[in-house]
Amino acid sequence: MQQKLETRTFLLFLLIVSVGFLMILKPFFGTIFWACAITIIFFPLQQRLLKRLNGRTNTVSLLTLTACIVIVVLPVTVLVSSVVAEGADFYKKLESGEVNPAQYIEQVRTAFPAIQQAAERFGIDVARIKEGVLNVSMSSGKWLAQNALSIGQNTFKLLLNICLMLYLTFFLLRDGQRLLELLIRALPLGDARERMLFAKFGEVTRATIKGNLVIAIIQGTLGGLILWALGIPGALLWGVVMGMFSLIPAIGPAIVWVPVAIYLFATGDNIKGIILVAFGAGVIGLVDNILRPILVGRDTKMPDYIVLLSTLGGLALFGINGFIIGPLVAALFMAFWGIFIREMHVIAPDDDTIEQDSPSASNEPDKDSAA
Repeated sequence: MQQKLETRTFLLFLLIVSVGFLMILKPFFGTIFWACAITIIFFPLQQRLLKRLNGRTNTVSLLTLTACIVIVVLPVTVLVSSVVAEGADFYKKLESGEVNPAQYIEQVRTAFPAIQQAAERFGIDVARIKEGVLNVSMSSGKWLAQNALSIGQNTFKLLLNICLMLYLTFFLLRDGQRLLELLIRALPLGDARERMLFAKFGEVTRATIKGNLVIAIIQGTLGGLILWALGIPGALLWGVVMGMFSLIPAIGPAIVWVPVAIYLFATGDNIKGIILVAFGAGVIGLVDNILRPILVGRDTKMPDYIVLLSTLGGLALFGINGFIIGPLVAALFMAFWGIFIREMHVIAPDDDTIEQDSPSASNEPDKDSAA
């Protein structure tokens, strides 16, 4: 009795201390999350370097971290700075009236009277839409302008977060395997289950980041290039926006290029509009339809509709981090239920008998006897 009381008290305090520690780490959730994600992405590179350098762990971890900085951190920092600067310039043009979204909507309404008639039929107030678009444009431009200023003012904070992420990444690369073994020993789920779940965690994280990142880079680059070739102002900004929207499967980049194409048709640039529609639907859209099932669905071993729903839900709940967290939670959900079905014998034991007694099974020649 005394031993049970002591055990329960210990477990209670263990839970309290663990929750308290997680609350302490909560402000650094994004930093820790991306440190773990980068570690998972670059872990195969580290393993190759370990074989070549005869297990020099510190040196290999430092080399892997350097590769991470060169491949990921520096390009993303330069790109974000360029986009925020261009966004601040876009906001100035909005304030000065050089860019007027309400005028663009009016041009579209005048060029396509059917849109006006359909809007009136469904009780849609076009004037309110114009006001809403202007407010959204001003708010977005103001946000980018403020972030451009905050990046200059809070450079130290930004650098501190990046350095903390890289610091954690180094130790996760160096000690990750040992920490993983400690977790497997500590968690009371059974070693075999835990290894399978951690393997699924790494597999889905790697596939989701690599797949979505490749698709975002390709679609954003293609979108920015076609807008630049057609002479659309702010091609870099809109290209990056397309890359961000590409995280939404199926419809992502179309949120940007479809309104631009409509505006081109409204202003009489029919050739440019046709080129943009053909390129957007036939090239940018094709990238998503071909690469996403290959890079994300196949490696995560999840159906396309589960990837779509989990990505959208993750983005809605967790923001930008959700494009990884959503599919990850979905994959772990499927893995846990797979373990439950297999180990709890939820599948009827007669299934195998039914399969063997089916006509297709009885008509199939015996492979062993044929051999």
